[in-house]
Amino acid sequence: MTRLTALFLLLFASVLQAATIDEVRSRGTLRCGVNTGHLPGFALKDEQGGWSGFDVDMCRAVAAAVLEDASKVTFVPLTTAERIPALASGKVDLLARNTSWTLSRDLDMGISFAAIVYYDGQSFMVRKKSGVRSALELDGATICVQKDSTSLVNVKAYFHVNRIKYSLVETGTPEETLKQFLAGKCDVMTSDHSQLHALRVTAPDPEQYRVLPEVISQEPLALAVREGDDRWRKAVQWVVFMMVNAEYLGVNQQNIERVKENASKPETLKLLGLHRDFGKGVGFAPGWGARIVEQVGNYGEVFDRNLGEGSALHMGRGLNAPWNEGGLLYAPPVR
Repeated sequence: MTRLTALFLLLFASVLQAATIDEVRSRGTLRCGVNTGHLPGFALKDEQGGWSGFDVDMCRAVAAAVLEDASKVTFVPLTTAERIPALASGKVDLLARNTSWTLSRDLDMGISFAAIVYYDGQSFMVRKKSGVRSALELDGATICVQKDSTSLVNVKAYFHVNRIKYSLVETGTPEETLKQFLAGKCDVMTSDHSQLHALRVTAPDPEQYRVLPEVISQEPLALAVREGDDRWRKAVQWVVFMMVNAEYLGVNQQNIERVKENASKPETLKLLGLHRDFGKGVGFAPGWGARIVEQVGNYGEVFDRNLGEGSALHMGRGLNAPWNEGGLLYAPPVR
């Protein structure tokens, strides 16, 4: 293949992929790749087929901005192994499946990360009766971990650096990892800190288990799109930014109508589409910022009802608190 031919094929592929938002609007539904439906707090499918969770709400926020209706989402359950190929091949338009933004995934797998939605890190869960309170006390432990995951790479590196002996039980899914742990096949279970809290509440007696305080890796969980469609990436990115800015500016589902009537701050007026309605260039319908808040909520509301005090997980905001409250949550301003 000549260099000119390769360039032509690359440009042709970009053209084919450059109209995702138009395809979504024409189809009338957003195909969103999420967890398999068994991860409380992030993606949970009930007996009636209804979906709930933090990642689920991120999908709905994008639908609210693009399709003017947060309910116009087709949720596609994906395993860890399926998620990136499904996005790269066009099976889904958006991946919202607790996926860490890493160098190799961003550069070599045909996908592009749009925005970090949750700052996470890998931790360990043990039985309280073991008396273990630190990962440094795990010498000789058997550890359940999901194969083909960043968790496997991280746990090997952590125990090597700290010169701790261990053995592994590799599993295919997070649910299988938990099953093996509960069955006593291992002393410890390791995964993302948030996922451990989510899986812990599904155990028969959650109070028997403790998530250890150490966080041994950086796991910025992010929304991802196919590579080559910058317009679609920007659309997804700014949906997240709007949710973060809405919390910072104090706009939520309860007060948005009152704010619309009394707002005077330029950034708030722009967020609500009352001053100048940005976003036409990427395909947003007028009033998209206000619509996200009205139909789904700001970032803090989504966090609270799925992961925080309004949920079964009762997780603190931690790094996912707004920047002005000591967290990492920060978005480009609406101006």
